[in-house]
Amino acid sequence: MAISLASLNRLSAPKPPRIVIYGPHGIGKNTFAGSAPNPVLINIEDGHPSGMVIDAFPKAEIFKDIMDAMEALYSEDHDFETLIIDSLDWLEPLVWAETIRRNNEANPSKPWQSIEDAGYGKGYVATLDVWRDYLEAINALRNDKGMAIIQTAHAEVKRFDSPETEPFDRYQIKLDKRASALIQEHADMVLFANFKTSVTKTDVGMKKVARGVGAGTRALYTEERPAFLAKNRHNLPPELPLSWQALSDAVTSASAEAIKAAA
Repeated sequence: MAISLASLNRLSAPKPPRIVIYGPHGIGKNTFAGSAPNPVLINIEDGHPSGMVIDAFPKAEIFKDIMDAMEALYSEDHDFETLIIDSLDWLEPLVWAETIRRNNEANPSKPWQSIEDAGYGKGYVATLDVWRDYLEAINALRNDKGMAIIQTAHAEVKRFDSPETEPFDRYQIKLDKRASALIQEHADMVLFANFKTSVTKTDVGMKKVARGVGAGTRALYTEERPAFLAKNRHNLPPELPLSWQALSDAVTSASAEAIKAAA
């Protein structure tokens, strides 16, 4: 098909978001996700909060279980509006196993027993093809079925080598760095959930010692800071309460402002 300026469309209404929310264990990621409209869960971790009623597929044991669940959502009639995948770091070993299976099927004379058998990080590079199949299925549900996607993940503290400053530690998604970069690039929002803390200094002997003090308030961070990675494509406030309603209201407000500015 020939492309010309006549084929341009003005995009105003945003598509349903592809969200990654990560944070420490027990912070409330699944409670947040379960509050989204008409959710359905692909359960990998088997860690959904007790007392919260949600429709869920049987616990995924292999990568194909996840792809089959998304195929069912794509091909069958349903009223679900949000797909929750819990969690990315529990999905990663299934991606490794699927990568090994594909390699061994294609190269039976040189089978891998583990993802390390490829040597020099090649196995982890090979996993990206499997991750891309997964992300394409997510795109199909979002683009063709109008479903929002929420992927949860745990956080870990890792050294960050910045080209502008000395290295420092920060929270990151608990995934291999290659997979993490691909997931982040694909997502419309990478949200960091954590307890709000403040730093106070107290006198200890002859010196002052900094101590972190938590107030028990849970926050959702939408923009990257030295302490954690985060991003959004909706011009959201940098910090929100950890609730689906707060995020939904902020997205609606930001979209209205963008449409008004473009008019």
